[in-house]
Amino acid sequence: MSSLATASFVVYRRYLAALGSVIAGLSLALAAYASHAAVPPQQLPMLQAAGMAFAHGLALTALAPLAQRPLGLVSLVMLLLGLLLFSGSLLAKAVLGLSPSLAPFGGALLISGWLLHAFDRLRP
Repeated sequence: MSSLATASFVVYRRYLAALGSVIAGLSLALAAYASHAAVPPQQLPMLQAAGMAFAHGLALTALAPLAQRPLGLVSLVMLLLGLLLFSGSLLAKAVLGLSPSLAPFGGALLISGWLLHAFDRLRP
């Protein structure tokens, strides 16, 4: 990799790690709101969204600095996009009453991102 490509690769890893930390922090706020202020029909999807966001935010924060190849970076972006679609869809259901129709696509992206990450980590 050229020095310019290497520099941008490091920046992308930093952004993903920072986004993971922000997502984990916001998910704690969402969980607190869901536990203490949300009414029961909206409470469960909010807690599910918060749990998924916290777990994947933490994963992004921990794994982004370890990404060594572009494929690893792609897998982490897939986790981020899948999380936004999955948790965002659950939140849209709870807050706006919309159908969580994007949740399956988000879930598929999350699963694919994790499998791609495993493949990348097993490569020599």
